[in-house]
Amino acid sequence: MSKKLFMLLHIAVLQAFAQAPNNKIDQLISKMSIEEKVGQMTNLTLATIADEKDGTVILNQAKLNEAIQKYHIGSFQNVLTHAYSVQEWHGFLDTIQKTTLSLEKHKIPSLYCIDAVHGANYTKGSTLFPHNIAMAATRNINLATIGGQVTAAEVRATGIRYNFSPVLDVGRQPLWPRFAETFGEDVHLVKEMGLATIKGYEGNNLKNTNSVAACMKHFVGYSAPNVGKDRATANISDLQLRELYLPPFQEAVKLGTQTLMVNSAEINGIPVHANKFLLTDVLRKELGFKGVVISDWEDIKKLVERHKTAENYKDAVFQAVNAGIDLCIVPFDYQFTTNLIQLVKEGKISIERINQSVKRVLILKQTLGLFDQPFVEKSAYPQLFRPEYKTNTLDAAREAITLLKNENNVLPISKTKNLVVLGPTAHSKTSMFGCWSYTWQGQDSSYFDKKDLTVFDAIKEKSNASKYIKNDELEQQKEKIQNADYIVVCLGEDAYAETPGNIHDLELPIEQKNLVKQLQQFNKPIILVLQEGRPRIVREIEPLCKAVVMGYWSGPQAGRAIAEVIFGDINPSGKLPFTYPRFTGDLLTYDHKFLDAAVEVASPYSYNYQFNPQWPFGHGLSYTSFKYDSLTLSSDTLVKANKLKITISIKNTGNLEGKEVIELYSKDLVASITPSVKRLRKFTKINLKPGESKRVAFEINSSELAFINKDLKWVTEKGQFEILIGDLKKTFYYKN
Repeated sequence: MSKKLFMLLHIAVLQAFAQAPNNKIDQLISKMSIEEKVGQMTNLTLATIADEKDGTVILNQAKLNEAIQKYHIGSFQNVLTHAYSVQEWHGFLDTIQKTTLSLEKHKIPSLYCIDAVHGANYTKGSTLFPHNIAMAATRNINLATIGGQVTAAEVRATGIRYNFSPVLDVGRQPLWPRFAETFGEDVHLVKEMGLATIKGYEGNNLKNTNSVAACMKHFVGYSAPNVGKDRATANISDLQLRELYLPPFQEAVKLGTQTLMVNSAEINGIPVHANKFLLTDVLRKELGFKGVVISDWEDIKKLVERHKTAENYKDAVFQAVNAGIDLCIVPFDYQFTTNLIQLVKEGKISIERINQSVKRVLILKQTLGLFDQPFVEKSAYPQLFRPEYKTNTLDAAREAITLLKNENNVLPISKTKNLVVLGPTAHSKTSMFGCWSYTWQGQDSSYFDKKDLTVFDAIKEKSNASKYIKNDELEQQKEKIQNADYIVVCLGEDAYAETPGNIHDLELPIEQKNLVKQLQQFNKPIILVLQEGRPRIVREIEPLCKAVVMGYWSGPQAGRAIAEVIFGDINPSGKLPFTYPRFTGDLLTYDHKFLDAAVEVASPYSYNYQFNPQWPFGHGLSYTSFKYDSLTLSSDTLVKANKLKITISIKNTGNLEGKEVIELYSKDLVASITPSVKRLRKFTKINLKPGESKRVAFEINSSELAFINKDLKWVTEKGQFEILIGDLKKTFYYKN
């Protein structure tokens, strides 16, 4: 099936569920009490009905009975502290469902939800993939879809049908501790990789036992906090919001994505959980979203505690439900439930508004097949832990690894050479896996497979001459370093998630920088390996290193993939999905405005453009070389109703087979709103053998050149544009 046909089928099937009249659900709602309806709008965490004993989940039957019988709770989520075995999941999920169906008068099944953000990360033994920022570095749409498919298959086989993923926030603030969960700073890249992941999750029928409901999050602007802290205030102009942050969600809505999670923070002084304009006028009326809008963790209560826009929790519930929230992650008590019931009985929230949300929740359950088969599906069991999944995640890690520097072709290194390996991430699995890895913070390596190799282990496996040195043993191990041919120093970040990952600046810890400076005395080629969820400043130490390898948080196969790149078993092909800053106070994205990097000197007067990041967006080296040639346009004029075909030849002029990412940028030369220096419009990835050439073709239409004007409308204005691919460019004229 072609990609286009798959997408059309996916959209048609999923939107049919949301848009068609649903007599069964309508009849069911007509029989439900207000208490039963509000229960369907309430989501509790597992901790409200269970405890852990010796790491094992023990359901509290009395608390579970109370949740179902007294409060009619319709959904649960999460784990208590860590991942569970498949057997544990099956046991307590079926118990929750049996209890629900025995106590719930209308036999409405329970829905269980989970954060499976880079694999089924709360199931022991599951396959984890690189985080989204690393997946974006692959520029491989197919790998993103496969990652989604594997995740969905293992989540569904665990017994769960609703996944709080993917993040569609555009990552333009690298301080933000959820940066690694984004697909980078470019809106087109986020759209392409995000939609591919959603297709992998949802397939073309959510009743299939290899599909789960996706959740596009976090609507909208969460990733742009002014100070870079998690859940911090953002000031985003209407123009930027519509041009940079809304489009991934708009495309996901068109795709038929089932659910959406709301931004925990506030935009321009209004908490998004209480923003009716965004959640109803924009999301529902403009974008046409038909599915479930779910709150984030405890965020309605935070309207009182943090945002200070509500006097009490009851007022907060009114604000949020009135704004458009359908399902509330409470998650610990029944205050949301009781307050919402009171608001309806007092006439402050209409029963019609409640019915809207309940219908959306019940349609989701129906679409997932829960009314037909509410229990763990035995037919899904064979989807767990398949050997090919490890190959899939290794392929992803291999294509993510990005070679940022390779002075005098110091890499690859012969396996006969003597290496010393050191640094805080050299022997760290948590720096490979990152957050959401069997635990929320991802810092407990006891859950990781012992067969997964750290960077040092993988290097040692390929070269017996390699030696590991602890950072504090540098003086004692001088002889080993002096006898080495190369030094591999592994720096970066340990795992973190959300607020615990807040930092004040992007500088690497001083101890890490000093380590590289100390190594300079040995006069050996230094290979710097970075494993990090966001770009940490390396300006001071980069000149001391002959090569720099970016590993991101690439998952369980990161060590192996990095070693393969170092020794040349794999030709690196990753490309930066963000602009790597040179200074912590200079965080320009690649698509900045001209004045952002303009420098004017008064006397003698001069003007020049200085954009000088450590490495630019799209940067990534190879062990072979590619030549771009013969850029051609099908016409020198693009008319609104037509498409412009763009072709270019790429030749592998080196001695090794390699993959190359071809990125097509456009530049609007004059516009009524100051244009960006350039914008990514298309990309593809090809493989070329030595001496092989391929002709690559793209098509663009007028809407792909559009921007938001002063009236907040998408427009493409007549005038000259440039197409840029590699070091080549062509000019054309657009007219309506």
